[in-house]
Amino acid sequence: MPQMAPLNWLSLYVFFYLLFLTSIIFNYYMFLYTPKSFKTKKIETTINWKW
Repeated sequence: MPQMAPLNWLSLYVFFYLLFLTSIIFNYYMFLYTPKSFKTKKIETTINWKW
């Protein structure tokens, strides 16, 4: 393609690779996980020793 002759293909590959990486990193850090609040009840069992 003569219109793309000035572009270096390696730099074009690096540019799209960095664009891909930044989009992945951006999506990873912008994802807000809202966990459901669990109310854990600790069941205490008393052990009655019959000795």
